[in-house]
Amino acid sequence: MRIVVDGMGGDNAPAAIVQGCVEAAALIPHQIFIVGEETQIKKELKKYKYNKDQIQVIHASEVITNEDAPVRAVRTKIESSMVKGITMLKEQEADLFISAGNTGAIMAGGLFILGRIQGIDRPAIAATYPLLRSKRGVSLLVDSGANVECKPNNLLEYGAMGSIYMQKVLNVDNPTVGLVNVGSEESKGTTIVKAAYELLSRSNLNFIGNIEARDIPKGVCDVIVCDGFVGNVILKLSEGLAWNILKLLKTKFTSGMVSKMGALLLSGKFKELKELFDYSEYGGAPILGVKGAMIKMHGSSSANAVKNTILKGVPYAENKVVQVIQDSVLELEEVMFRE
Repeated sequence: MRIVVDGMGGDNAPAAIVQGCVEAAALIPHQIFIVGEETQIKKELKKYKYNKDQIQVIHASEVITNEDAPVRAVRTKIESSMVKGITMLKEQEADLFISAGNTGAIMAGGLFILGRIQGIDRPAIAATYPLLRSKRGVSLLVDSGANVECKPNNLLEYGAMGSIYMQKVLNVDNPTVGLVNVGSEESKGTTIVKAAYELLSRSNLNFIGNIEARDIPKGVCDVIVCDGFVGNVILKLSEGLAWNILKLLKTKFTSGMVSKMGALLLSGKFKELKELFDYSEYGGAPILGVKGAMIKMHGSSSANAVKNTILKGVPYAENKVVQVIQDSVLELEEVMFRE
């Protein structure tokens, strides 16, 4: 397998990107291409021992920044690390593309360079959501920010694509699908959500009905379906709440001698709790619905996040998730247009 990584994308590029690639390469047999400014990337690579046949550098003279307008950047910065990497995926010179760069530009690149899977109206970002009370570990939140407004058929597509990803990548058999709403009753919600409920009910997905936001951290379902506006709010509220709770616990357990002794005894459990909420442990978020395996990493991804994204991205490409989604589209269309 050939994995292409945007060496210039993200707040910590290229240092964290290069380190993460080196660490991942030591654990897998696959070839890794780092695309970016050759001098900078090779300078970072000199810091490490690695198989020079396994990691190669592809020079790119331009960078798409977070300040760039996504569509314009993709169309004009054709020598950028992002555009070159996505183009390698399109031309079948690579099997997987990973970037921590401008989210809008990655989505635009996926649409304009790769194109949508035929029958998928709007691709989506699928983020892993850590669970507190489930042996499964994570749910999949689709969409987590790509489309702030959706039609009912888009939400059906998200449920289907999320289910395929859970089965093929996270090894969850017959994953349950829940639709985010203000109540569990079928009659609740906007016109769009009600119509989506009807479509999901008629599909062959393991649809369990509407779910409320308060139940999401409990692991009420495997695939959480919502529009990108709601999904992004859920994701960022959860991140902020988790880290504030951890800071509060740290403050309370270091406020006195007795508390500090208790904290010392529980240090191992606190470490486990911190890891549970650490996005870098879960890898990036796949872009579902485009004709290629693409993963978006957090903009501030550390080397550990890069490493885990590469490792957890391998089954995404190996199990041909994109092709499976393509093969499933016809069945979705039958549900949407059934009398």
